[in-house]
Amino acid sequence: MKLPTTRRVAVIGGSRIPFARSDGPYATASNQEMLTAALDGLVERYGLEGDGVVGEFVAGAVLKHSRDFNLARETVLGSRLAPTTPAYDIQQACGTGLQAVIAAANKITLGQTESAVAGGADTASDAPLGVNDSLRKILLSARRAKSAGGRVKALARIRPSHLVPDIPRNAEPRTGLSMGEHAAVTAQKWGVTREAQDELAAASHQRLAAAYDRGLLDGLVVPFRGLERDQNLRPGSTVEKLAKLRPVFGVKGPNPTMTAGNSTPLTDGAAVALLAGEEWAEARGLEPLAYLTAYETAAVDFVGGDVAGGEDGLLMAPAYAVPRMLERAGLGLADFDFVEIHEAFASQVLATLAAWEKRGLGTVDRDRLNVAGSSLATGHPFAATGARIVATLAKLLAERGTPGRGLISVCAAGGQGVTAILERY
Repeated sequence: MKLPTTRRVAVIGGSRIPFARSDGPYATASNQEMLTAALDGLVERYGLEGDGVVGEFVAGAVLKHSRDFNLARETVLGSRLAPTTPAYDIQQACGTGLQAVIAAANKITLGQTESAVAGGADTASDAPLGVNDSLRKILLSARRAKSAGGRVKALARIRPSHLVPDIPRNAEPRTGLSMGEHAAVTAQKWGVTREAQDELAAASHQRLAAAYDRGLLDGLVVPFRGLERDQNLRPGSTVEKLAKLRPVFGVKGPNPTMTAGNSTPLTDGAAVALLAGEEWAEARGLEPLAYLTAYETAAVDFVGGDVAGGEDGLLMAPAYAVPRMLERAGLGLADFDFVEIHEAFASQVLATLAAWEKRGLGTVDRDRLNVAGSSLATGHPFAATGARIVATLAKLLAERGTPGRGLISVCAAGGQGVTAILERY
């Protein structure tokens, strides 16, 4: 079979529900329910009903119940998308949403499909609770028993302590440190100040509020469970207000700088993006907002970094992915009109900027950085963030009305990073 020539991948649009703080308005909403709401918003806006209209659906979640084992496909079956639409799950921690976009784009550019929807959902409110591992082993032993007496004997070993569930921990298995504690070590190593973090956090809220007010997010955000805007958004955030908050990470070390205000809260939400080839878009009278032209992933040895006091902290993989991607594309930071860095923590954004500068990429003008706010203001449902950023950046590029470029940088648990470039011609 002759391999197809590569094609340009267009970002047509996106849809997401407002993001909510955990244990709030979406406390009883499942990953599937949230993802379906975001997907249905996209289907309605772009008229995606009907067999064969969308080639496939790619999505994932980081915090998954056993019932989410086929999340993407079950979401399709519960949505207004045709039930004949193939779907599959993907997961790469906080990079899941962007990695789903990349997976869909690869098939479009190779001519294996004409269109796809990609994204993700996560609920910190409805995090799965695991069976106590000791109880699990007892139950498995009872199942393997050859007789009723053997099963009773195995079950008789159950003690009250075995009934305590295993609750998901926000900690890296290799180090036992939470993401926030890792980020605090990195902040110390890179000399990131409290003042700089609070300035970035305040700007994120102010810029997201302005983006809503000027209508940038019209058509990107669909109401859900009584919310029309991101619940975490604080339009009145200022450096002075944030300065009053106490540090919550790195408090056992000298001069802790990371607070709840300059760190992303646990969040519930879902987001998707519509990708297609140019012929598919033209046939439906849809103008691409932008094109996905490059992407790169990387990983760092954060165990030998953060834990050993080095510069390669848990969230620093984009410091390697972006230089490699820019070298392949023949571009520099100065060639971008927008730079979107996922704000897991303000300190992580600032450390990433410092690392890029140290590696010879130059500085990023703050007027081009996260111009419509980012995760510190919207919140961060782990698997949804990538699709949120892709759709928002594509609309920012289209809003300018002239050719331009945007850079995406997403850090992820496990010492990973996923990055991409969007362009409008």
